Amino acid sequence: MQRITLSLILILMFVSLGADIFPVPKLPWAPLTYTVFKTTSPITADGILDEPDWQKALWTEDFVDIEGELKPLPYYRTRVKMLWDDDWLYIAAEMEDEHLWATLTERDAVIFHDNDFEVFIDPDSDTHDYYEWEINALGTLWDLFLIKPYRDRDQVAINAWDIRDMEYGIRLKGTLNDPSDIDEGWVLEMKVPMYVLKECAHKPVPPVEGDFWRLNFSRVHYDLEVVDGKYRKVAGKPEYNWVWSPQGLIAMHYPERWGYLFFSHQAPGTDLSYSIPEREEQKELLRQLYYLQKQHQYTHKRYARSLRSLNIPSELWQKFDTAPRIESTSRGYIIHYKDLWIREDGLTN
Repeated sequence: MQRITLSLILILMFVSLGADIFPVPKLPWAPLTYTVFKTTSPITADGILDEPDWQKALWTEDFVDIEGELKPLPYYRTRVKMLWDDDWLYIAAEMEDEHLWATLTERDAVIFHDNDFEVFIDPDSDTHDYYEWEINALGTLWDLFLIKPYRDRDQVAINAWDIRDMEYGIRLKGTLNDPSDIDEGWVLEMKVPMYVLKECAHKPVPPVEGDFWRLNFSRVHYDLEVVDGKYRKVAGKPEYNWVWSPQGLIAMHYPERWGYLFFSHQAPGTDLSYSIPEREEQKELLRQLYYLQKQHQYTHKRYARSLRSLNIPSELWQKFDTAPRIESTSRGYIIHYKDLWIREDGLTN
Protein backbone atom coordinates (compact mmCIF):
# COMPACT_ATOMS: atom_id res chain seq x y z
CA MET A 1 0.00 0.00 0.00
CA GLN A 2 1.40 3.39 -0.96
CA ARG A 3 2.43 5.54 2.01
CA ILE A 4 0.25 8.64 2.36
CA THR A 5 2.36 11.60 3.42
CA LEU A 6 1.25 14.49 5.57
CA SER A 7 1.43 16.81 2.56
CA LEU A 8 -0.91 14.53 0.61
CA ILE A 9 -3.36 14.52 3.51
CA LEU A 10 -3.37 18.31 3.47
CA ILE A 11 -3.94 18.38 -0.31
CA LEU A 12 -6.86 15.93 -0.11
CA MET A 13 -8.39 17.98 2.68
CA PHE A 14 -8.09 21.17 0.62
CA VAL A 15 -9.69 19.51 -2.41
CA SER A 16 -12.66 18.47 -0.29
CA LEU A 17 -13.22 22.12 0.61
CA GLY A 18 -13.93 22.93 -3.02
CA ALA A 19 -11.98 26.18 -2.72
CA ASP A 20 -8.80 27.61 -4.21
CA ILE A 21 -5.89 25.49 -3.10
CA PHE A 22 -2.75 26.94 -1.58
CA PRO A 23 0.16 24.99 -3.10
CA VAL A 24 2.02 22.84 -0.59
CA PRO A 25 5.00 20.54 -1.22
CA LYS A 26 3.96 17.02 -2.16
CA LEU A 27 7.01 15.32 -0.65
CA PRO A 28 8.03 14.79 2.98
CA TRP A 29 10.43 17.41 4.33
CA ALA A 30 13.91 15.95 3.75
CA PRO A 31 16.41 18.66 2.70
CA LEU A 32 19.84 17.52 1.54
CA THR A 33 23.02 18.67 3.30
CA TYR A 34 26.52 19.65 2.19
CA THR A 35 29.54 20.44 4.36
CA VAL A 36 31.78 23.08 2.76
CA PHE A 37 35.45 23.27 3.77
CA LYS A 38 37.85 26.19 3.95
CA THR A 39 40.41 26.75 1.21
CA THR A 40 44.13 26.38 1.82
CA SER A 41 45.33 28.21 -1.32
CA PRO A 42 43.98 30.80 -3.81
CA ILE A 43 41.15 29.95 -6.23
CA THR A 44 40.80 31.52 -9.67
CA ALA A 45 37.29 31.72 -11.16
CA ASP A 46 38.09 30.53 -14.67
CA GLY A 47 35.88 27.47 -15.06
CA ILE A 48 38.90 25.15 -14.78
CA LEU A 49 38.70 23.27 -11.50
CA ASP A 50 42.37 22.31 -11.32
CA GLU A 51 43.31 23.79 -7.92
CA PRO A 52 44.21 21.20 -5.24
CA ASP A 53 41.30 22.27 -3.02
CA TRP A 54 38.81 21.79 -5.86
CA GLN A 55 40.24 18.32 -6.47
CA LYS A 56 39.55 17.39 -2.84
CA ALA A 57 36.09 19.00 -2.60
CA LEU A 58 33.20 16.56 -2.94
CA TRP A 59 30.44 16.84 -5.52
CA THR A 60 26.83 17.13 -4.41
CA GLU A 61 24.30 14.51 -5.34
CA ASP A 62 23.25 14.65 -8.99
CA PHE A 63 20.35 17.03 -9.55
CA VAL A 64 16.81 15.68 -9.76
CA ASP A 65 13.53 17.11 -10.99
CA ILE A 66 12.19 19.95 -8.84
CA GLU A 67 9.27 17.70 -7.83
CA GLY A 68 11.68 14.95 -6.79
CA GLU A 69 10.56 11.35 -7.12
CA LEU A 70 7.22 12.48 -8.54
CA LYS A 71 8.91 13.07 -11.91
CA PRO A 72 11.56 11.21 -14.00
CA LEU A 73 15.25 11.84 -13.41
CA PRO A 74 16.92 14.47 -15.63
CA TYR A 75 18.46 13.16 -18.84
CA TYR A 76 21.54 15.39 -18.38
CA ARG A 77 23.75 15.28 -15.32
CA THR A 78 24.17 18.37 -13.13
CA ARG A 79 26.22 18.57 -9.95
CA VAL A 80 27.93 21.18 -7.75
CA LYS A 81 30.88 21.45 -5.39
CA MET A 82 31.69 24.29 -2.97
CA LEU A 83 34.54 25.85 -0.98
CA TRP A 84 34.86 28.98 1.14
CA ASP A 85 37.23 31.34 2.90
CA ASP A 86 36.83 34.55 4.91
CA ASP A 87 36.30 36.61 1.76
CA TRP A 88 34.53 34.32 -0.71
CA LEU A 89 32.01 31.55 -1.18
CA TYR A 90 33.13 29.41 -4.13
CA ILE A 91 30.59 27.50 -6.20
CA ALA A 92 31.38 25.27 -9.17
CA ALA A 93 28.65 23.71 -11.31
CA GLU A 94 29.19 21.03 -13.93
CA MET A 95 26.38 20.57 -16.47
CA GLU A 96 26.13 17.99 -19.22
CA ASP A 97 24.51 19.30 -22.40
CA GLU A 98 24.67 18.08 -25.98
CA HIS A 99 23.37 21.37 -27.37
CA LEU A 100 24.92 24.48 -25.82
CA TRP A 101 22.56 27.39 -26.37
CA ALA A 102 22.12 30.90 -24.98
CA THR A 103 20.74 34.15 -26.42
CA LEU A 104 20.39 36.78 -23.70
CA THR A 105 23.21 39.31 -23.36
CA GLU A 106 21.75 42.15 -21.25
CA ARG A 107 22.43 42.09 -17.52
CA ASP A 108 19.29 41.60 -15.40
CA ALA A 109 17.33 40.18 -18.31
CA VAL A 110 15.05 37.30 -17.27
CA ILE A 111 17.76 34.70 -17.74
CA PHE A 112 15.55 31.64 -17.22
CA HIS A 113 14.10 32.29 -20.67
CA ASP A 114 17.42 30.70 -21.74
CA ASN A 115 18.94 27.52 -20.40
CA ASP A 116 20.61 28.67 -17.20
CA PHE A 117 22.05 27.91 -13.77
CA GLU A 118 20.54 29.51 -10.65
CA VAL A 119 21.65 29.97 -7.03
CA PHE A 120 19.41 30.71 -4.03
CA ILE A 121 20.83 31.54 -0.57
CA ASP A 122 19.09 32.34 2.74
CA PRO A 123 21.85 32.68 5.35
CA ASP A 124 19.65 32.83 8.47
CA SER A 125 17.03 30.23 7.45
CA ASP A 126 14.02 32.46 8.16
CA THR A 127 12.69 32.41 4.53
CA HIS A 128 13.01 36.22 4.25
CA ASP A 129 15.80 38.47 2.94
CA TYR A 130 17.44 36.02 0.57
CA TYR A 131 19.56 36.13 -2.56
CA GLU A 132 19.07 34.78 -6.07
CA TRP A 133 21.16 34.94 -9.21
CA GLU A 134 20.99 33.27 -12.60
CA ILE A 135 23.65 32.86 -15.33
CA ASN A 136 23.47 31.50 -18.87
CA ALA A 137 26.26 29.99 -20.96
CA LEU A 138 27.10 33.44 -22.40
CA GLY A 139 27.90 34.61 -18.88
CA THR A 140 24.92 36.98 -18.69
CA LEU A 141 23.91 37.60 -15.08
CA TRP A 142 20.58 38.37 -13.43
CA ASP A 143 20.96 39.05 -9.72
CA LEU A 144 18.14 40.02 -7.38
CA PHE A 145 17.25 40.24 -3.73
CA LEU A 146 13.99 38.91 -2.27
CA ILE A 147 12.53 40.44 0.88
CA LYS A 148 9.94 37.65 1.12
CA PRO A 149 8.78 34.68 -0.96
CA TYR A 150 6.27 35.59 -3.66
CA ARG A 151 3.50 33.70 -1.80
CA ASP A 152 3.67 36.19 1.08
CA ARG A 153 3.58 39.52 -0.70
CA ASP A 154 3.45 41.11 -4.14
CA GLN A 155 6.51 43.00 -5.38
CA VAL A 156 9.06 41.16 -3.27
CA ALA A 157 11.97 41.19 -5.71
CA ILE A 158 14.51 44.02 -5.79
CA ASN A 159 15.92 43.75 -9.30
CA ALA A 160 18.12 46.83 -8.93
CA TRP A 161 20.22 45.01 -6.30
CA ASP A 162 23.62 43.89 -7.58
CA ILE A 163 26.22 41.42 -6.35
CA ARG A 164 29.17 43.78 -6.39
CA ASP A 165 32.62 42.32 -7.06
CA MET A 166 31.35 38.86 -7.92
CA GLU A 167 33.74 36.91 -10.16
CA TYR A 168 32.85 34.00 -12.41
CA GLY A 169 34.26 32.04 -15.29
CA ILE A 170 32.68 29.67 -17.80
CA ARG A 171 34.32 26.79 -19.65
CA LEU A 172 32.37 25.57 -22.63
CA LYS A 173 32.91 21.93 -23.51
CA GLY A 174 31.69 22.37 -27.06
CA THR A 175 30.55 25.20 -29.32
CA LEU A 176 27.83 27.62 -28.32
CA ASN A 177 24.77 28.03 -30.60
CA ASP A 178 26.11 25.62 -33.23
CA PRO A 179 23.63 22.83 -34.07
CA SER A 180 26.10 21.13 -36.44
CA ASP A 181 27.94 19.30 -33.66
CA ILE A 182 27.33 17.48 -30.38
CA ASP A 183 28.62 19.21 -27.26
CA GLU A 184 29.58 17.85 -23.84
CA GLY A 185 28.35 20.64 -21.56
CA TRP A 186 29.66 23.60 -19.58
CA VAL A 187 31.32 24.39 -16.28
CA LEU A 188 30.51 27.51 -14.25
CA GLU A 189 32.84 28.66 -11.46
CA MET A 190 31.82 31.51 -9.13
CA LYS A 191 33.48 33.56 -6.39
CA VAL A 192 30.75 35.27 -4.37
CA PRO A 193 31.92 38.02 -1.96
CA MET A 194 31.16 37.23 1.66
CA TYR A 195 30.68 40.91 2.46
CA VAL A 196 27.66 40.98 0.13
CA LEU A 197 26.09 37.88 1.69
CA LYS A 198 26.81 39.29 5.15
CA GLU A 199 24.40 42.21 4.69
CA CYS A 200 21.31 40.17 5.55
CA ALA A 201 22.84 37.16 7.27
CA HIS A 202 21.87 38.34 10.78
CA LYS A 203 24.64 36.09 12.11
CA PRO A 204 28.43 36.04 12.12
CA VAL A 205 30.13 36.14 8.71
CA PRO A 206 32.58 34.50 8.20
CA PRO A 207 30.52 31.64 9.71
CA VAL A 208 31.65 29.79 12.82
CA GLU A 209 32.41 26.08 12.73
CA GLY A 210 29.25 24.04 12.16
CA ASP A 211 26.99 27.00 11.34
CA PHE A 212 24.66 26.60 8.39
CA TRP A 213 22.95 28.55 5.65
CA ARG A 214 20.03 27.44 3.51
CA LEU A 215 20.66 27.23 -0.21
CA ASN A 216 19.56 25.49 -3.36
CA PHE A 217 20.46 25.37 -7.01
CA SER A 218 18.27 25.15 -10.07
CA ARG A 219 19.08 24.37 -13.67
CA VAL A 220 16.46 25.50 -16.17
CA HIS A 221 16.59 23.53 -19.40
CA TYR A 222 14.51 23.62 -22.58
CA ASP A 223 14.10 21.04 -25.31
CA LEU A 224 15.42 22.54 -28.56
CA GLU A 225 14.87 21.99 -32.26
CA VAL A 226 16.86 23.23 -35.25
CA VAL A 227 15.14 25.62 -37.66
CA ASP A 228 17.06 27.27 -40.53
CA GLY A 229 20.33 26.17 -39.00
CA LYS A 230 19.61 27.70 -35.57
CA TYR A 231 18.41 26.40 -32.22
CA ARG A 232 14.85 27.21 -31.18
CA LYS A 233 12.77 26.13 -28.19
CA VAL A 234 10.23 23.44 -28.98
CA ALA A 235 6.95 25.38 -29.04
CA GLY A 236 4.43 24.58 -26.34
CA LYS A 237 6.82 22.45 -24.29
CA PRO A 238 7.55 23.76 -20.79
CA GLU A 239 11.03 24.00 -19.37
CA TYR A 240 12.58 21.41 -17.09
CA ASN A 241 13.56 22.48 -13.58
CA TRP A 242 16.40 20.35 -12.23
CA VAL A 243 17.54 21.03 -8.67
CA TRP A 244 19.92 19.81 -6.00
CA SER A 245 17.48 19.43 -3.08
CA PRO A 246 13.96 18.68 -4.39
CA GLN A 247 11.20 21.16 -3.58
CA GLY A 248 8.23 18.83 -3.94
CA LEU A 249 6.41 21.34 -6.16
CA ILE A 250 7.25 23.52 -9.14
CA ALA A 251 8.35 26.55 -7.14
CA MET A 252 11.86 27.50 -6.07
CA HIS A 253 10.65 30.22 -3.74
CA TYR A 254 9.87 27.90 -0.84
CA PRO A 255 13.15 28.49 1.06
CA GLU A 256 12.14 26.05 3.79
CA ARG A 257 12.64 23.32 1.19
CA TRP A 258 16.20 24.28 0.27
CA GLY A 259 19.21 22.27 1.36
CA TYR A 260 21.56 22.97 4.28
CA LEU A 261 25.08 24.27 3.72
CA PHE A 262 27.23 23.60 6.80
CA PHE A 263 30.52 25.48 7.17
CA SER A 264 33.69 23.87 8.47
CA HIS A 265 37.03 25.56 9.12
CA GLN A 266 38.79 22.28 8.33
CA ALA A 267 40.66 21.78 5.05
CA PRO A 268 39.04 20.14 2.02
CA GLY A 269 39.27 16.36 2.16
CA THR A 270 38.43 16.21 5.88
CA ASP A 271 36.06 13.38 6.78
CA LEU A 272 33.39 15.45 8.50
CA SER A 273 29.70 16.10 8.01
CA TYR A 274 26.93 17.76 9.99
CA SER A 275 23.30 16.83 10.57
CA ILE A 276 20.24 19.05 10.52
CA PRO A 277 19.49 20.28 14.08
CA GLU A 278 16.29 19.15 15.79
CA ARG A 279 15.26 22.80 16.06
CA GLU A 280 14.96 22.96 12.28
CA GLU A 281 12.63 19.95 12.30
CA GLN A 282 10.51 21.72 14.89
CA LYS A 283 10.34 24.79 12.65
CA GLU A 284 8.97 22.57 9.90
CA LEU A 285 6.06 21.60 12.18
CA LEU A 286 5.20 25.28 12.49
CA ARG A 287 5.52 25.60 8.72
CA GLN A 288 2.81 22.96 8.30
CA LEU A 289 0.49 25.08 10.47
CA TYR A 290 1.38 28.09 8.32
CA TYR A 291 0.29 26.12 5.23
CA LEU A 292 -3.02 25.35 6.93
CA GLN A 293 -3.47 29.02 7.77
CA LYS A 294 -2.78 29.94 4.15
CA GLN A 295 -5.48 27.54 3.03
CA HIS A 296 -7.87 28.90 5.67
CA GLN A 297 -7.29 32.37 4.30
CA TYR A 298 -7.90 31.14 0.74
CA THR A 299 -11.17 29.53 1.80
CA HIS A 300 -12.57 32.00 4.36
CA LYS A 301 -10.76 35.24 3.37
CA ARG A 302 -9.32 35.50 6.87
CA TYR A 303 -6.90 33.69 9.15
CA ALA A 304 -8.11 31.29 11.82
CA ARG A 305 -8.06 32.75 15.30
CA SER A 306 -7.81 29.35 16.98
CA LEU A 307 -5.82 26.23 16.16
CA ARG A 308 -9.00 24.17 16.45
CA SER A 309 -10.39 26.02 13.44
CA LEU A 310 -7.52 24.72 11.31
CA ASN A 311 -8.66 21.09 11.60
CA ILE A 312 -5.07 19.97 12.11
CA PRO A 313 -4.57 16.37 10.92
CA SER A 314 -3.87 13.99 13.79
CA GLU A 315 -0.66 12.84 12.05
CA LEU A 316 0.67 16.38 12.38
CA TRP A 317 -0.70 17.10 15.86
CA GLN A 318 0.98 14.01 17.30
CA LYS A 319 4.38 15.33 16.27
CA PHE A 320 4.16 18.24 18.73
CA ASP A 321 5.50 17.17 22.13
CA THR A 322 4.03 20.32 23.67
CA ALA A 323 0.93 22.06 22.42
CA PRO A 324 1.48 25.06 20.14
CA ARG A 325 -0.55 28.19 20.80
CA ILE A 326 -1.81 30.94 18.55
CA GLU A 327 -1.78 34.67 19.20
CA SER A 328 -4.04 36.75 16.96
CA THR A 329 -2.89 40.18 15.84
CA SER A 330 -4.73 43.02 14.11
CA ARG A 331 -3.48 41.86 10.69
CA GLY A 332 -2.60 38.23 11.17
CA TYR A 333 -1.29 35.83 13.77
CA ILE A 334 1.76 34.39 15.51
CA ILE A 335 1.90 30.68 16.32
CA HIS A 336 4.27 29.73 19.14
CA TYR A 337 5.88 26.35 19.80
CA LYS A 338 8.46 26.08 22.58
CA ASP A 339 10.83 29.01 21.91
CA LEU A 340 9.93 29.12 18.20
CA TRP A 341 7.32 31.15 16.38
CA ILE A 342 5.95 31.73 12.89
CA ARG A 343 3.76 34.58 11.71
CA GLU A 344 1.32 35.15 8.84
CA ASP A 345 3.99 36.09 6.29
CA GLY A 346 5.98 32.95 7.02
CA LEU A 347 8.79 34.61 8.98
CA THR A 348 10.29 32.37 11.67
CA ASN A 349 12.85 32.92 14.38
